[in-house]
Amino acid sequence: MNPKEISQLIEAGFDDATVKVESDDNTHYGALVVAAEFDGKRLIARHQMIYKCLGALVGNEIHALSITALTPDEWRQKSGEA
Repeated sequence: MNPKEISQLIEAGFDDATVKVESDDNTHYGALVVAAEFDGKRLIARHQMIYKCLGALVGNEIHALSITALTPDEWRQKSGEA
């Protein structure tokens, strides 16, 4: 599974998310997801929202997924735009 396909699946599960997925081997992935829906949610809940978008692919086609899940405000602070 390629990173673009995973990005599209995640994007489909959110109203207006910025999603970037990378992989060196198309088995282990890193995902950055910036979404307003994360506001007020704990880290585990944010990850669960992303896993829900991917369903049974996690643990199968997607062997490992490293997630950074941020609200737009958190992203602005992290990227120095605050």
